Amino acid sequence: MAHSVLFDQDQMYGNQPPADGLEFYQTQYVDPASTATGVGMQGSADEFYASSYGTAMPIVERSWIAAFGTGGFPNESPLLEELGINFMHIKSKTLAVLNPFKPLDTEIYDDSDMAGPLLFILVLGTFLLLSGKSQFGYIYGVGLMGTVGIWAILNLMSQGGIAVMRTASILGYCLLPIVFLGSIGLMIDFKSTQPGLFAAILPIAWCTYSSATMFVTVLSMSEQRLLVAYPVCLFYTSFALLTVF
Repeated sequence: MAHSVLFDQDQMYGNQPPADGLEFYQTQYVDPASTATGVGMQGSADEFYASSYGTAMPIVERSWIAAFGTGGFPNESPLLEELGINFMHIKSKTLAVLNPFKPLDTEIYDDSDMAGPLLFILVLGTFLLLSGKSQFGYIYGVGLMGTVGIWAILNLMSQGGIAVMRTASILGYCLLPIVFLGSIGLMIDFKSTQPGLFAAILPIAWCTYSSATMFVTVLSMSEQRLLVAYPVCLFYTSFALLTVF
């Protein structure tokens, strides 16, 4: 739409010449708000995205239904992968703990996965709570202090060293037999039965053997297996005492 910048001089002053040297001119001005669909702006955005990323801008549904759906940008990583949760690794590590005599695949221990250990700790605390023992604070306290202590010992004993989160991941996964002991405690009172006290020996030995084997394999410390197993055994004994008493 063509507009006069100042006003229409023919209507106001007729054919009088402009005063004081003022000159009026016509200009072409298009109001952006007058465009119905904003195609020009959308085209500019598409061109900018294509020049920046080399592909056309993806079409994403924008509605309240899409906010609760599983859709997203094409080739976008899954949310669990962005959070560092890999169910295949969790399954592989859990099976390695359940069958400690099977040869280990060291590649599954390259990441510091904490999803499984946190789940096992939460389940153990829930079992103890259902059996009348609220031990969440002691579980996290013993787990934190024990992990830091074992991490320091392993770094002093090995040449390559190990990260603290990786140490916590291995110790947390190998806590699974203690979780089984806590589930048995829902049906049996270990303090009232003398055989129940000896029932904790098997989970402690199971946890110790599994974690010591993993540390020895990852750090290449086959000649120091007993030295690694001793502090690890004390670590899991503390959890067994929390479960029994």
